[in-house]
Amino acid sequence: MWERAKSILIKEFKQIFRDPRMKTIIFISPLIQIILFGYAANKDINYVPTAIFDRDNTKESRDFLRDFTYSKYFVPKYYITEEKEQNHVLDKGLASIVIRMDRGFGRNVKAGKDATVQLAYDGTDSNTAMVVMGYANTIVQNYQYRLMKEEAWERGGIGDAPYVDLRDRAWFNGNLISRNYYLPGVIATIVTMMSLLLSAMAIVKEKEIGTMEQLIVSPLKPLELILGKLLPFGLIALVQIVLVTVLGVLWFHVPLRGNLLLLLFATCIYLFTTLGIGLFISTVSSTQQEAMMSVFLVYLPTVLLSGFAYPIANMPAIIQNFTYINPLRYFMVIIRGIFLKGVGIDILWPEILPLALIGLVVITLSSLQFGKKMG
Repeated sequence: MWERAKSILIKEFKQIFRDPRMKTIIFISPLIQIILFGYAANKDINYVPTAIFDRDNTKESRDFLRDFTYSKYFVPKYYITEEKEQNHVLDKGLASIVIRMDRGFGRNVKAGKDATVQLAYDGTDSNTAMVVMGYANTIVQNYQYRLMKEEAWERGGIGDAPYVDLRDRAWFNGNLISRNYYLPGVIATIVTMMSLLLSAMAIVKEKEIGTMEQLIVSPLKPLELILGKLLPFGLIALVQIVLVTVLGVLWFHVPLRGNLLLLLFATCIYLFTTLGIGLFISTVSSTQQEAMMSVFLVYLPTVLLSGFAYPIANMPAIIQNFTYINPLRYFMVIIRGIFLKGVGIDILWPEILPLALIGLVVITLSSLQFGKKMG
């Protein structure tokens, strides 16, 4: 059996590497994707274009604004003097936030009264807006604490006002770099897309060029043909994950704290599902165009329900239930656990076991469907 499967495997490799476009898709495309995503998949907000509308123009207002402009987040781009300019800079997207201080701010601060500052911000991107407001609240709280200390010193000669010193520590991603979280997920999505796409084209391409009938009448058994067709794409997927992992670690400095062999082992299990789905799509499709459209139909909900960009815990309960049959959900936890936490199989087996079961079911059903077509 192995000899006949081997002949199909060798034929498949020759066919793959004979086509220059296919070599580009297999080796160059994943590298381009990881580079683009590595720079684009970054939710760290370090630059907030800011407009300043200081109608008070006192020493106190300038001291307050200095806390914003001296921070590493808020970059003053515009100093406005009229009401209509405030709406203009926000409408045109020239600034993400406008800091407005009306007359009387300095007077109220010196008198120990409540002073009001208005922060008008662009709420189009709600997540970014929430992060920006978090930065602003921290600066305001520090300013308020400094005023309390100054007042305590003037009134009673007390050098320090009591406060709570909160010291936090982040595990696994100490600097809270979003790229470290997203890039392992990008690697998982690249392997998913490439293995789905390549395997989906495996059988349907034989149909289009008219060689499928020759394979059917050959002495090859369905299992031998499946092995010969899918093994090359499985090996290519393993090479791809090594390439993009090396690039992610060396170029983007994403930590790989776990075992690379465990990552390859988990990838092999995961490939049972993606190659199986690709085989099923290839079996039921008549043309390569139809197969490609079917791949994207499967790929998009798979990624959306994997926890790659949106936490599964925030999804409605009925949608969360659907994620349990999504193999990428489990692989996403595995790959991030290996990269960022350095955990082993003793921690990851609750993800590996269902992934293996799903892979076994998918590859079995796809093989049965392919056997019917061969018959």
